[in-house]
Amino acid sequence: MGDVNQQIAEPAAPVRNFTVLLSPTPRGARLARLLGAEQLRSWGLPMDPARQVIAELAVNAATHGRVPSRDFRLTLYVVADTLRIEVTDTKGERLPQPQQVTAESESGRGLLLVEALADRWGVSEGRFPRKTVWAELRLTEPEPEF
Repeated sequence: MGDVNQQIAEPAAPVRNFTVLLSPTPRGARLARLLGAEQLRSWGLPMDPARQVIAELAVNAATHGRVPSRDFRLTLYVVADTLRIEVTDTKGERLPQPQQVTAESESGRGLLLVEALADRWGVSEGRFPRKTVWAELRLTEPEPEF
């Protein structure tokens, strides 16, 4: 048999990921923000606006996606120059949508904030009863157009 030298290709940019299950409570939402920020720091990535997006999606999962005794999952991953934030809960019949809010509204601004801070965001329906709300943030500034 001939000598076979295989070269393993290194990815151009490493894929980094982090996942944690948290209770669907205010404490779980707060932990999502803190753990997400710590993970971003350990990767050497800017914490903002990602920390705010994590906080909003986690609060929504703990408030609107709450099912007693079923955790929600926070996943962060980086591919090339994009950070993707995913929050998966087990209330798939309730899909989020930005709400029309007034100055008097006490809530409903979370997804409007996510929409403003993220480059893209959306909802993916998983195996029932799961849904994942995700947001993507570009980690580098786009080249200026001339």
